[in-house]
Amino acid sequence: SGLSESSIRMLSRGASLLSSATSASSSLPLSLRMASSLLISEPKYGFLRELGLKEQNHGVFDGSWKASGPVTASNNPANNRPIAEVVNGTVEDYERAISAAKAAQSMWADVPAPRRGEIVRQIGDKLRSQLKNLGHLVSLEMGKIAPEGVGEVQEYVDICDFATGLSRTYNGQIMQSERPGHMLLENWNPLGVVGVISAFNFPCAVYGWNNALALITGNALLWKPAPSTPLTAIAITRLIEDVLKANDIPTGLCSLVCGDSDVGQALTKDKRVNLVSFTGSTEIGRIVGQQVQGRFGKVLLELGGNNAIIVADDADLDMVVPATVFAAVGTAGQRCTTTRRLIVHESKYEEVLERIKRAYAQFESRIGDPLEPNTIIGPLHNVQGVMKYKATIAEALVAGGKVEYGGKVIDKPEGGNYVLPTIITGLKHDAEVIHRETFAPILYVLKYTTLDEAIAINNEVAQGLSSSLFTQRIDNVFKWMGPKGSDCGIVNVNIPTAGAEIGGAFGGEKETGGGRESGSDSWKQYVRRSTCTINFSKHLPLAQGIKFE
Repeated sequence: SGLSESSIRMLSRGASLLSSATSASSSLPLSLRMASSLLISEPKYGFLRELGLKEQNHGVFDGSWKASGPVTASNNPANNRPIAEVVNGTVEDYERAISAAKAAQSMWADVPAPRRGEIVRQIGDKLRSQLKNLGHLVSLEMGKIAPEGVGEVQEYVDICDFATGLSRTYNGQIMQSERPGHMLLENWNPLGVVGVISAFNFPCAVYGWNNALALITGNALLWKPAPSTPLTAIAITRLIEDVLKANDIPTGLCSLVCGDSDVGQALTKDKRVNLVSFTGSTEIGRIVGQQVQGRFGKVLLELGGNNAIIVADDADLDMVVPATVFAAVGTAGQRCTTTRRLIVHESKYEEVLERIKRAYAQFESRIGDPLEPNTIIGPLHNVQGVMKYKATIAEALVAGGKVEYGGKVIDKPEGGNYVLPTIITGLKHDAEVIHRETFAPILYVLKYTTLDEAIAINNEVAQGLSSSLFTQRIDNVFKWMGPKGSDCGIVNVNIPTAGAEIGGAFGGEKETGGGRESGSDSWKQYVRRSTCTINFSKHLPLAQGIKFE
């Protein structure tokens, strides 16, 4: 791996300390872990109560709110103080929720698709009415800055609008039959129950993509959110509950179970869950995929990304610099589409590096509480993220890398999981540390000579989510988009790797999982295709001219 024995011992010791600290922390009584008061009790966070949240919230919804599992606190990454408590679900609670979802789906499948679209439109309007409050909750619980939090909720609103129109237009084909008096066509029917396991970094939008498309195609949903972002899921489910109640629809149609890995295991292994949409790490996604496919269920995986921007020798650097900074440090490097590799033509390398460093330095004073208007970079989501940031930089240095900017943890009086966005040079493009995704704002700057070389560097990692090329040459554009170009699911030109809009299908190739969500024809993930041949004649001719007499 290129690591010295001392470095390996250091990293192993760090992992052991993390494991011990985590175990010790989780074994303490909740009352001791919450020495300070809940943030929901403070007037500054009054928007939490406007969303229907309380000091203690049931994290299971199956048509009614009740849970029987352990009580945990959701913490604010900006200061690691508890926001509010959640009573988590158990496997027994999951059983009630899946039963409620399945029963509701039986009724929902009979509702005409345009009517289902009208319900989704109302869900979008309900979200609009709480856009700022929900966005601030996302920021408070996840750690992304307020404009990004509000933007994430807007993404859910947008997909509701998209799905509403789609409810009147998604269709099958009519094919020409070779047999006289026959009609050959295809029809799309709902799968049944869609299980959604979402990640902490997008606690609202990813569920929104699944929720809107699954509902208009006639499915029910069961949502297991990340254990560290349950309040966002509870607030969203409450808004959906209001819409379903107002339309006399069984509210178990959109069930929720907050909980730990035992709930996730129950969901992935359950044959009653027809599709599992999982967003998370490649390591866990591989297990989920094997378990779901082992029972012949359908699986939709949105996993890791190791995304690159290529800067050609003719690139407009006035576009390259802000695009790279946004994609590399936005959400503190915790997007699956974060730019982690900047591959620069040798003629532009020094200038790009210096300009990126200056841009990073301008943001250093604007790292802080994500709800403050001047903040441009918030905290990492948890302490484990900070430790991985430190370990990754240590490994890069051992491998011969040079920290051009950053590389330090920021200690603030109020606490929190703050780090400096980091730029590292001097590593080979195929260094192990570069090929491994680290969920932190660490950017590796690499040099290349030919575009073919740059494309090969882009493609050599195991993941294949997002990529971008900055160039003015049309031949470069079409090579990049073509069969010998980027092997990613998202192939951009002159825009960042991050910030996808909802109209296109979102997802990636290779170890990113191959799933597609959001726009284009992603709705086909949520339906089963029925090929139908109708004989309206009085004869029974066989295909291919076969005579069976």
